[in-house]
Amino acid sequence: MNTENLDLKYYAKVHSIESFGTVDGPGIRFVLFLQGCHLNCKYCHNRDTWDINAGEYKSLDDIFRKIMNYKNYIHPNGGVTVTGGEPLLQAKFLIELFTKLKKENIHTCIDTSGIIALNNDIKHLLTLTDLVLLDIKHINPQKCKDLVGFTNKLELEFAKYLSDNKIPIWIRQVLIPGYTDNENDLLELKNFINSLKTVQKIELLPYHDMGKYKWKNLSLKYELENTRPANDEDIKKAKKILGIT
Repeated sequence: MNTENLDLKYYAKVHSIESFGTVDGPGIRFVLFLQGCHLNCKYCHNRDTWDINAGEYKSLDDIFRKIMNYKNYIHPNGGVTVTGGEPLLQAKFLIELFTKLKKENIHTCIDTSGIIALNNDIKHLLTLTDLVLLDIKHINPQKCKDLVGFTNKLELEFAKYLSDNKIPIWIRQVLIPGYTDNENDLLELKNFINSLKTVQKIELLPYHDMGKYKWKNLSLKYELENTRPANDEDIKKAKKILGIT
């Protein structure tokens, strides 16, 4: 395919597709993994999604047709979740896709870090979005920068925008021993979440190193080599601090 003159409203750089996802939003989900991410998360288990020059261009019609093949499975209790990488880097395409999905009454969901400038395209896209899975990288700005390469300024602003515009949110945070499990940080996270009006759910995702091999396959250093995976006790303790069950 000659990609030089592609209209990126109608083509997306895709990493992969999961037809029957069950952990990225309510019900059974068609999960679209877009290629490309501007963050540098030390714990990323999909390191192969970062490079925007990797992946494969797929047309809007092709992706929509694939989704419609599964409509009977994902509608009405499930839907479509777009993740990545960072899906908001391809907002123009998602506007076109979500417009078509809303005409079919299909639930739309975006899984994002929110660490991105809120431009008009993203604001438009959010009017077509039924749910945002917002991955709060770290509530402390400097610790966030150390962990993912950026402070949390934009993602906290993004969360407030979602709340102010009545867009449902599921808050997610990866619980990493020694990084995101500090009691004071978790209490600060709790206070921030309580300031939002549209949070429906809080999910703590236990850190694991099962994606470490992807870093090694790319001849890259895995910076959390000596960090242990989070266990049930870690999650239980953090949930108690956050006041969630």
